[in-house]
Formats: sequence, C-alpha cells, structure tokens
Amino acid sequence: MKSLAVDATFHDLFPNPVTLASIEAFRFDGHYLVRATSEDGAVGAVTVNNRLAYLWPLLKEFVVPFFAGKDARDLAALVDGVYTYKSAYKLAGIAFWNPVAYAELAVLDLLGRLAGRPVGALFAPVIRTDIPIYLSSMHRDTTPEEEVEWLGARLAETHATAVKFKIGGRMSHNADAFPGRTDRLVPLARKTFGDEVTIYVDANGSYDAPYAIEIGAMLADYGVAFLEEPCPWQEYDQTKEVADALDLPVAGGEQDSSLPLFAWMIDDRVVDLVQPDMMYNGGLIRALRVAEMAAGANMLVMPHSPKVGAEGAAVLQFASVAPNLGPHQEWHGRPATIPSWYTPALEIRNGRVPVPTGPGLGVEYDPVIWDRAEQLI
Repeated sequence: MKSLAVDATFHDLFPNPVTLASIEAFRFDGHYLVRATSEDGAVGAVTVNNRLAYLWPLLKEFVVPFFAGKDARDLAALVDGVYTYKSAYKLAGIAFWNPVAYAELAVLDLLGRLAGRPVGALFAPVIRTDIPIYLSSMHRDTTPEEEVEWLGARLAETHATAVKFKIGGRMSHNADAFPGRTDRLVPLARKTFGDEVTIYVDANGSYDAPYAIEIGAMLADYGVAFLEEPCPWQEYDQTKEVADALDLPVAGGEQDSSLPLFAWMIDDRVVDLVQPDMMYNGGLIRALRVAEMAAGANMLVMPHSPKVGAEGAAVLQFASVAPNLGPHQEWHGRPATIPSWYTPALEIRNGRVPVPTGPGLGVEYDPVIWDRAEQLI
C-alpha cells in the first residue's frame, strides 16, 4: 500500500490555507449529521452513527475547539494532535475517537468538494467503483428458521452472495442466545443457501478460548469463511489462542481504537483479518493506517460497518482505494428506506453497492434539512 498518501498534507492540492471556521452537529429525522465550514464558506457534511446522541459533549469540548481556526490541509496532523489537547488521551477509547471521526469526515468532505474529487481519491487512485457486500444480520432474538428465512429473502432481493449471522449470546460466558440456536443455525443456513453463498459469523465475544475452538471446528465443517470476535475483545491472549488453533480465519478489531495495539495484533497475528470501525477508530485516515499495517503483513482488512445509506459513504470511499480489502464489505441486512433528503440512495445492486462518484464523500444533502434539524452544537 505504498501508494496510499495517508499522512500527506493537502498543500499540493490547495495553494492557500483552508481555515476551519466551525464544526456543527445536528439531529434530523432520527439521523445524526456533522457539518464543517471554512472561513471562505466551503462546506462539508457527513452522516454519522447515533452515538453522537450522547457523545456530542466530547465533540464540543475537545474536538471542535482544537480544530477551529486550523488549516484543514493539515488534517492528519489535526487528527493526531487532538489526542493530547486538554489531556484528551485520558479519555482514550471508542467514546473519544468517535467525535474525532465525525469532525475528520466532515472536513474530508469539505476538502474533496474543494478539490472536485471523491474523498478516496485524495489518498490514492480509485481501484474499485462498486463494492461486493455481505448482508449483516444484527439479530439474536430469532429462531434459526426465522433468521434463514428473512436473510434468504434479502439474498433474493439484492443478489448478494454473502451473509453474516450472529452466534452465541454476546459477551455471554459460553451461553447461546437460547439453547441450541447456533448448532441449528449454521447447518440450516448452509443447507438452505448452498455452497454458492459465503457465510460469516460474529460471536461478539461469547466464548472462552476452549469453547471457541470447539465452535470453530463445527463452523469449519460447514465452510464458514470467518469467525468474528470469538472471545471478549480485550481478552487478546484468548483470541490469539483461538486464531492459532483454527484453520478457520478469526476476525477482530471492531472495538479497538489504539494504532499501536492494532500494530501488535497484526504483527503477533492475534487475528487473521482486521476490522477497524471507521468511526470507533477515529476516521478514514486512521482506518487507512490500519490497512497499511495489515498490508505489510499480507493480511486483509474488512471494516466493521453494519450501515445502510449515507452513513456507509465513508466506508465505501475507504473500500474504493484500499488494495488489501477483503472479498466483501459489511452492509446492514435490513432494506434501506429510500431517502428524500439526500442522494444517491446507496442501495445494493446485484450484490454490490456503488461507490459515490461525486466530490467529497459523494452524498448531496437537501439544503432544507439544515433549517429543519435540531442543532446539538
């Protein structure tokens, strides 16, 4: 991934400073947006996750004051520098890096619009214009029959060729969501979908290492393509024990937001493929840094992103340029509501989601929403 200019400044694109005047946060129709404006009136915006509902004070107190008045051309340095602003490192973790991502992505949208190019192309040549996806189920309250039926219907509707199920009970000390669910779900899914459909599974830290190895052997018998978070995410030694014991690839990294920790996980092969979350890990620049680390170890990267619509735009931009992207990108299994307040809809077409080709993140918002939205900061 030597072609990725992850830590480059944007001075070559913009001869004059792009001074940030404001970063604002909004709630609109159950969605959350962040908007960045330069002193010259350039604007960028991003739809973010709903954690902004309770993390906006961190955005207000730490991120906005640090970014305000700075030159957006030095964005990578801003993303790094905010960590020590007012001792923000004492808040390190997902709760801190989410607000950094909100600001970074809004600023990237602004810069992409000024440059007249997609955000991904700010870092590297675009190598993918549409992304094969896997349909991600977020349910554990379904029977195996219900789960296979509704995801089977979505496979038929979208022509996707991969799915991901939840197994176990989520940080549940080896307990299943209800007795026998996992043991019935995986064989039923394989029998119903056939060998043409790739099956991934996510345990959300349900198991200790010995039981995860036992479950992993069963999953391998049914051709499952990866086991995500078999052990509680901070139990790295247990996760490595599972990865070392199984031929089945072990995935992880969704909850992690420390770049040195990612480097160690990759170097010591704690997991077989890494899944940084675009927002949990602090934005696109930091996600690309993780991808670079993984590429150096011949490891694939498959970001955590059970999103639909505009909230998935940043991950699509990442996927458009990361050479070591895995075979599928995560997309929420539920049908998307066709939006009236932004374009394009970012829908699944023949098992793929097109990467927005417009400038910035590629999402155009109806200007009326800014008047109708509730402003948080």
